[in-house]
Amino acid sequence: MRCNSIQPELVNDHKNDKGKVLKNSESCRWPIKAVQALFDMPFNDLIFQAQQVHRQHHEANTVQLSTLISVKTGGCPEDCGYCPQAARYHTGVENQAMLSVDSVVTAAAAAKEQGATRFCMGAAWRGPKQRDIESVTEMISAVKALGMETCATLGMLKPGQAKQLGKAGLDYYNHNLDTSPDYYDAIISTREYQDRLDTLQEVRDAGINVCCGGIVGMGETRETRAGLVAQLANLNPYPESVPINHLVQVEGTPLYGTARLDPLEFVRTIAVARITMPKAAVRLSAGRREMSEAVQALCFLAGANSIFYGDKLLTTGNPEVQQDQALLNKLGMRSLTA
Repeated sequence: MRCNSIQPELVNDHKNDKGKVLKNSESCRWPIKAVQALFDMPFNDLIFQAQQVHRQHHEANTVQLSTLISVKTGGCPEDCGYCPQAARYHTGVENQAMLSVDSVVTAAAAAKEQGATRFCMGAAWRGPKQRDIESVTEMISAVKALGMETCATLGMLKPGQAKQLGKAGLDYYNHNLDTSPDYYDAIISTREYQDRLDTLQEVRDAGINVCCGGIVGMGETRETRAGLVAQLANLNPYPESVPINHLVQVEGTPLYGTARLDPLEFVRTIAVARITMPKAAVRLSAGRREMSEAVQALCFLAGANSIFYGDKLLTTGNPEVQQDQALLNKLGMRSLTA
């Protein structure tokens, strides 16, 4: 017996067209009700459909490895309820000034040696100043010269800043939507949802690939998770890279003590992201350290094909390189080469 597949009411071809407006299209490809219907499928049917979609668009049993480094840590003026780098929370994160270009290149070279093909640079800013952009562009150019893909997450961008980053060789810019529009105010008050969409548009207009996802396990409902995935899937075009983060609870942040999300609900989120954004790299991101090998394996089965790789994600722990390699070997998976 074949499982019931759920398709959107209206489907538009996914095209990486720089001229497209990066917001919900008039003909919604994935209405929230259709996305929620995916979430509500029997678990085995959902995973089966996600794996089918995955194999239609990606090489089976492969994973892309990225490494993330914090080039400037702490002191952020925002109030994101999940973030230990917010200056207003007492989380034990020490402020760290901008790293030197040499130290970033050294870290990137080590990541490449360990198999990473993309190097991501993050900074705890509301948005970079021009002098910050000038420093980061040096880092981007130097990492690019190593033969690695480059990614940056620097907060909100002003007009023209994305073009400067692109000119330096930036391949991806990460700027997450975090959650659905309806739940956003419960998590963040210092910037608007539209601010995030505006930054994504600046990135798209500059010809840089968009890396955009969200965080689950912040006390949201399944309908909220469906709203997040629908928002991402209806971006026109949808992101090339979609990181799905599981909240890492840090003492001192407002979300510390939030009821834990059921691991299988996280796997469902990965599967729904894969079905609704078939060509995207769906990245298993923050929270992997708290996941068992079995849960991670289910995430790969559900369509995750990219992971952050290394000892740390900005300020929170991440499975060590040897541990990751051992798991991939157990699963018969291999890393993609540059």
